[in-house]
Amino acid sequence: MSNRPIPLTRDGFALFRPLQTRWMDNDIYGHLNNVVHYSLFDTAVNGWLLEQAIVDPHHGDSIFLVVETGCSYFAELRFPERITAGVRIAALGSSSVRYEIALFREDDITAAAQGRFTHVHVGRLDRRPRPISDRIRQVLQPLVTAGLVG
Repeated sequence: MSNRPIPLTRDGFALFRPLQTRWMDNDIYGHLNNVVHYSLFDTAVNGWLLEQAIVDPHHGDSIFLVVETGCSYFAELRFPERITAGVRIAALGSSSVRYEIALFREDDITAAAQGRFTHVHVGRLDRRPRPISDRIRQVLQPLVTAGLVG
């Protein structure tokens, strides 16, 4: 019995973010280096958080820090393919959020790669966990996908 995840599909996501790869993202094997996937995950989530005014990385009194991450690879991605990230929330706790992100190549309906990471809401200065405010929770809630976790 395999514990290998099954690729997620676009219908499991409500939020999609177009992502731009760069020439330098390809490695010697001709595909995106594995570390680039993590950068794309971070860019998709944090770009959305900034647009929603959930975080102010320079002046806010709280921030979100990544405390856990992982990725499964199913198909090669490469520059200059169009990539879209599907973003959803698998768990919304009192001070943490676990995101699931799938990277889709061109118009593919199944993920070429998918990952997860957990953000913890902390004070900017003391780096201690803080409860997620009701205002932030209202913005995050539509991305919660109970029962869709892959």
